[in-house]
Amino acid sequence: NWSGSLIVASLTGAFGSSFLYGYNLSVVNAPAVFIKKFYNETWERRYGFSVDESTLTLLWSITVSIFAIGGLVGAIIVTPIVKFFGRKCTLLLNNVFAVTAALLMSLSLLAGSFEMLILGRVIMGVDAGISLSALPMYLSEISPKEIRGSLGQVTAIFICIGVFTGQVLGLPEIFGQESRWPYLFGAIVVPSLIQVVILPFLPESPRYLLLEKHNTSKAEKAFQTFLGKDDVSHEVEEVLAESRVQRNTKLVSILQLLRTRAVRWQVITVVVTMGCYQLCGLNAIWYYTNNIFSEAGINHETIPYVTLSTGAVETLAAVFSGLVIERLGRRPLLIGGFGLMIVFFAVLTVSLTLQKTVQWLPYLSIFCILAIIASFCIGPGGIPFVLTGEFFQQSQRPAAFMIAGTVNWLSNFAVGLLFPFIQGGLQNYCFLVFAAICFAGATYLFFVLPETKNKTLNEISQAFAKRNKVSLEMQEMNHYPGERKSSAEQESNFTSSVDNGETKQGIV
Repeated sequence: NWSGSLIVASLTGAFGSSFLYGYNLSVVNAPAVFIKKFYNETWERRYGFSVDESTLTLLWSITVSIFAIGGLVGAIIVTPIVKFFGRKCTLLLNNVFAVTAALLMSLSLLAGSFEMLILGRVIMGVDAGISLSALPMYLSEISPKEIRGSLGQVTAIFICIGVFTGQVLGLPEIFGQESRWPYLFGAIVVPSLIQVVILPFLPESPRYLLLEKHNTSKAEKAFQTFLGKDDVSHEVEEVLAESRVQRNTKLVSILQLLRTRAVRWQVITVVVTMGCYQLCGLNAIWYYTNNIFSEAGINHETIPYVTLSTGAVETLAAVFSGLVIERLGRRPLLIGGFGLMIVFFAVLTVSLTLQKTVQWLPYLSIFCILAIIASFCIGPGGIPFVLTGEFFQQSQRPAAFMIAGTVNWLSNFAVGLLFPFIQGGLQNYCFLVFAAICFAGATYLFFVLPETKNKTLNEISQAFAKRNKVSLEMQEMNHYPGERKSSAEQESNFTSSVDNGETKQGIV
């Protein structure tokens, strides 16, 4: 079922989007020493004295974590953009942010302005915030349900490839030198340009064309291109059932979505999985890998090459997850991934605590970090994006991704800003905080999350119906009221449902 156009669309979309997100997670790690020196020299040149250590740490933490503030802005503005321009065009226009950020960051050393680097990180965050919502939306809407999970994992796989690429380019033999670190940020323009060249030749999301633009002929052509077959009547008819409802509706706002009883636990589950996705500690490892390995007693010259192994392990684990997700399902991979992370965080804490007493324990610390990364990528690394696309109908999806993106980026910012201080305060016990978050997430998912593999939107909604305290009949009406009620009745119910603060039928 993987047509050539489907493969090209997913790879091109991910390369110019989630790849850049992963790249910008790791790219600040290798040149950290040189960038801090640049900050200090700039400060001394301006004010006549060196910056104190605490201020320098704060400046560096802001540089790292402000990427997430930009991401939050991108997640907030993505809904009107994807509504007006569509999924594909949003990905294309988003490259303006990437190129602008690349120019600012790569020219900061030449201009002698660390503010340019910080501003570039903010703008790059906006790019990532938009792409991490628009890309999963696009992929979920162009893929058949039989491979929806595997195609959704392309987002996570390219995040991993981006992280690994940032580590490779940060090696001393390439751009990991004092005079070359600006090239690390200038390289961002390459994926953006490749996406701008290829993506215009591929169709827009057929579901977007059919449900929001009501253009049946273009939707049929898009289905034919992505599915690689001429007869797409079944796929069109499947979407038209939802289209009959959507013709009389507007996109649901965040407030309306939060007030909709029929999707209440879906929203809570998205918030929990996205929160745990960031707060489980993996980004702390990416942002501060060199520092963690240094604390583990690894030789300074060896650290860049040990760090490289983390990106390779992450990429392999993400590919493995993409291959097995349609066999094993979302639920066991998510819960199992968090469970393994708890175990390895505990072992890492013991290893770091006792490493000065036993000579070989630093190697156990390295193994635990690699195992934590692999455990994360097997499930929690990509499945939250897949679930957000599977839980909600077309009119609710942009608002749902905005909620998911907001939680994602606020949590990302918190980890990036606070981890150096948590590490300073708790020392070797800091990773127990992340173990506790993984335990809470795994426990919640065990009791609440149903399996969504190969299930339609209506089947997933029915799995949540009892917990949402909505009858199965009401749940079906939430998605297919057009078959039971006239347009006038639907419009009336829509008004009353918003006024009463809960969903009576499927327009909200």
